[in-house]
Amino acid sequence: MTIRAEDTASRITVPVARSRAWRAIVSGGLVAGALDITYAFVVWGMRGVSPIRVGQSVAAGLLGREAAVAGGLPTGILGLGLHFMIAIVMAAVYYAAATRLPLLVKRAVPCGIAYGLALYGMMNYVVVPLSAIGPSGRTPPLAILVSGILVHMLLVGLPIALITRRALRAA
Repeated sequence: MTIRAEDTASRITVPVARSRAWRAIVSGGLVAGALDITYAFVVWGMRGVSPIRVGQSVAAGLLGREAAVAGGLPTGILGLGLHFMIAIVMAAVYYAAATRLPLLVKRAVPCGIAYGLALYGMMNYVVVPLSAIGPSGRTPPLAILVSGILVHMLLVGLPIALITRRALRAA
């Protein structure tokens, strides 16, 4: 049996590409998730809300508000885990789209900012209202609204796009 060079190269390239993709997706999700949750800890901490309560508010989307608060520390930790899982999924969606739409790599900065804006809208006007939390019917204070939008644009969408660009350009 003879092994052709192109057979060997393709067997090596696929695992390397998958490894690069997973690293970019997980890195992008963890960086964006860390920046976003840090913002939440600081902003809500200034209003007297503990980090565990912030985590419980994320878990409330799955469990409902009363169950999330009643669950104490474990539901706070669950919420933090869910937050990072969601951020990793956000990074995976961008990465998958960027492999098919070169514009997302070539113009990563404006596309990442636009992606963050889209994520804000999707999370706040689709995901949260459909979750166990349900629609709130209230508009947040202007400062919270504006800062939330900016955080999603600059600290969620942009890092995901830049990390994806770096990984795909290295490919």
